[in-house]
Amino acid sequence: MRSLLLNIVFWTLSGVFAILCYIAAWLPGRRVLMATIIAYGKATRLCMHWVGGIPVEVRGQPPVGEPVIIAAKHQAYPDGPLMVALAGDLNFVIGNGIEKFPMVDRIVKCAGATMVDAQGHTRAQGALQQAVRRIADDHRPLLIYPEGGMAAVGVTRRYRKGVYMLYAELGRAVVPVATNLGLRWPEEEWEKHPGPAVIEFLEPIPPGLPREIFMQRLQDVIETRTRELEAEGQS
Repeated sequence: MRSLLLNIVFWTLSGVFAILCYIAAWLPGRRVLMATIIAYGKATRLCMHWVGGIPVEVRGQPPVGEPVIIAAKHQAYPDGPLMVALAGDLNFVIGNGIEKFPMVDRIVKCAGATMVDAQGHTRAQGALQQAVRRIADDHRPLLIYPEGGMAAVGVTRRYRKGVYMLYAELGRAVVPVATNLGLRWPEEEWEKHPGPAVIEFLEPIPPGLPREIFMQRLQDVIETRTRELEAEGQS
């Protein structure tokens, strides 16, 4: 019954905020739109806690207002809204799977995000390269999911080259993020499981590492800590 109630409230909430964001996306500037997106993230966190019995603990320091790249594990639909609630106004690279939700194209465009193909190819030739030039003058945190999509609990997907391209071209530190949210909100499953969840911001990776070293370090750090959080949440 609690899963049913959480699903009803969450998706109703999402629908309402989608309409509000779409309206805000027609207003001049980004301020109202981003404030609405951040409000959605905070409402999602409250909904999970009070309706679903899933309190979200935050460990480490979210890089609010810092020009860094946030490379996060992605296990559940609320990951994105929760990250915005924690990091505030940020830029983000988003997979085109989100297109299945109505009105998203306009919202994503006006929020200043870059949509890329979920299989790792840019939606239009050179889109990610063009995004790098825009992002270079944008000092907000930049969110990317290096696996390119959601991964089930215990699963590691291939880390894609886009995260390294951003790291190398922008010359910014990368903040890895681990989570065990998939234990409570399994990918593509209707049933949710009450209990605490954790989002953990880890030690930044400094700029300047070679591709092979950076990619291996990023994956090792995120996946090792994610497995530890999963074990903690199952104990």
